[in-house]
Amino acid sequence: MAQNDSVFVAQTIVVQIVKHSSELEELQDDANPNFVEEIATSYYRDSSRSLQTIELALEKTPRDFNKLDGYMHQFKGSSSSIGAKKVKAECQQFREYCKAGNGEGCMRTFQALKKEHATLKKRLEAYFQMARQAGPIETACRPK
Repeated sequence: MAQNDSVFVAQTIVVQIVKHSSELEELQDDANPNFVEEIATSYYRDSSRSLQTIELALEKTPRDFNKLDGYMHQFKGSSSSIGAKKVKAECQQFREYCKAGNGEGCMRTFQALKKEHATLKKRLEAYFQMARQAGPIETACRPK
């Protein structure tokens, strides 16, 4: 029973992540059963690089807030495309600090952003692991 509850919670998290994007859900079918996992993997590969770029830019003195804002704008777009709402909210806050020229606010928000990013990654990894163990669930969840 506890494992079923865990599977349900994990499925709910992923449904929330991709809920806004019916196109993404529609692309996952028998021919592409791992499409959503591949998208998430691609997001994490690319977003990890983006976080490194932002971190390096934050370490430079003086800080180029316009450049930081541009990097974060791109990161926010990627995060929005997979429905990462908490990550997106941190991105928006970071951008506000950039516009205000508030380096301390940027640093604080960047740490919170990295934490949200890591939390989302762990939850998605757990979901995909359970989904692989449970096998295909699409037929049970989607009306034909």
